[in-house]
Amino acid sequence: MRAFTTLTGVAAPMPAANIDTDKIIPARFLKSISRAGFGKHLFANARFNEDGSENPDFVLNQEPYRKAEILIAYENFGCGSSREHAPWALLDFGIRCVIAPDFADIFNNNCFKNGVLPVRLPREVCEQLIEDAKLGGNARITVDLERQVVIRPNGEEHHFPVDALRKHLMLNGLDDIGQTLQHAAQIDDYEAKQKASQPWLVQA
Repeated sequence: MRAFTTLTGVAAPMPAANIDTDKIIPARFLKSISRAGFGKHLFANARFNEDGSENPDFVLNQEPYRKAEILIAYENFGCGSSREHAPWALLDFGIRCVIAPDFADIFNNNCFKNGVLPVRLPREVCEQLIEDAKLGGNARITVDLERQVVIRPNGEEHHFPVDALRKHLMLNGLDDIGQTLQHAAQIDDYEAKQKASQPWLVQA
């Protein structure tokens, strides 16, 4: 998993609440367990017309938001089904941070496990950030995980909470497997001792 330390980038404004996982990645695209390739289907029902052409009114089809790395929305982002494909699609598109007043619990957990940072800020701050984002590419927003602050283009800082363990894992790019592999030496030592004391368990 790619480490998340400090990110300064274009933020896409999405001033809506209850954006569910079926809006993020529609169910008809859940045909693979590979994490790659879902970005092209992110928000597919809103991004594309029935004939497959782009909807010019959707924010991610507009410049500079085609290359957005941050998304700003309102309450209950990621509600609906528990599909892990939702953060996969966000990350594959290029979005590494979602800022909202709150998130659905399972979506929130899946984000941390896949390298997408969910940042909780009050509604009024999200509204300010959305207005900043509407200014375009020159109004970039910074998310500093080490300091736990979001910095507006005018320099104003807003602190956000994050669990200490999850912060450590994100800063060091450790998913569940990476976290386990930190203890590889102890695991190997345990297995060697088990083989020596119970050799009948070792398969030929």
